[in-house]
Amino acid sequence: MLDTDRCWEALCARDAAFDGRFVFAVQSTGIFCRPSCPARRPRRDRVRFFHNADDAEAAGFRPCRRCWPQAQSPAEQLDALVIAACRLLDDAPQPLSLARLAAKIGLSPSHLARAFKARTGLTPNAWAAARRRERLHAQLPAANNVLDAVLAAGYPSTRAVYADGDALSPAQRRRKGAGEILRYAIAPCPLGLLLLAASDRGVCALLFGDDEPALEQELRERFAAAHLQRDQMGLGDWLQAVITQLEEPARAAQLPLDLRGSAFQQRVWQALQAIPPGQTRRYGELASTLNSHARAVARACASNPIALLVPCHRVVGAQQALTGYRWGLARKAALLAREAQDDTGD
Repeated sequence: MLDTDRCWEALCARDAAFDGRFVFAVQSTGIFCRPSCPARRPRRDRVRFFHNADDAEAAGFRPCRRCWPQAQSPAEQLDALVIAACRLLDDAPQPLSLARLAAKIGLSPSHLARAFKARTGLTPNAWAAARRRERLHAQLPAANNVLDAVLAAGYPSTRAVYADGDALSPAQRRRKGAGEILRYAIAPCPLGLLLLAASDRGVCALLFGDDEPALEQELRERFAAAHLQRDQMGLGDWLQAVITQLEEPARAAQLPLDLRGSAFQQRVWQALQAIPPGQTRRYGELASTLNSHARAVARACASNPIALLVPCHRVVGAQQALTGYRWGLARKAALLAREAQDDTGD
């Protein structure tokens, strides 16, 4: 059921984020529009709200010729163009310049660059580089040698691979990450089981689950290039600090973190750590502070490998909806409830 008060607020603000979520019809004109329509604002007592254009048409209203509510919204059109740009970058045998990519898409280079970064968190060049690294990492294990894998992935030379600044060299990748050791430990906690993994620099993964083999498998998938070594004794104090924070959120675990991600992901994860316990932020709010797009922020939250210590559970959807959590909505609700209770001093 539509929240008509919220719909009216979106209509008054011409909020394009609500395009596709409802349409409004004006009884005096017989026309229905999308929320972002630039037409003059109607009187509240003459407005009706519908879930979609089909419902409005069935009620006898006709579509607006300014905002065309039956067609894709401008934001949806940009979404489609960015998706097309991603495919072009993925399929291009040689790197595409921003100017060439924009010409193929039909946007100006500056417009494409802004739309692309807002939706993916990366520039087109950074996207292409990341995908090229993914191809290299996928091909290295089966390649006859490093050079063959590098050239097949689209690099002009092995020197270009090192210029990308990857944490592990191609040779280390091919040897399954020989030289990097990650210690890990598993312990019961109020949310089931938790797995904590650490490098020499700090915690690099904190995962929740119900089954030890499944947690270990997830760790292997996340850090396929590393040698994993179980160390219950050595990580015992860190495990206890995390469990203490779960039980008493005010006693935050002060542990060093080894965060591995793109520059944009790092910015999002830092913003998450700035949200105080007992408070939440909407995806749109975080996106606004980062000058980005809510979808890009959501993807960065979903990529977060360190639960609790990088508190992606404190990000919620519109109207505080518990949308999306890698380790289950029940755990997200439990974490927020415990933090809210602790914040009130109960």
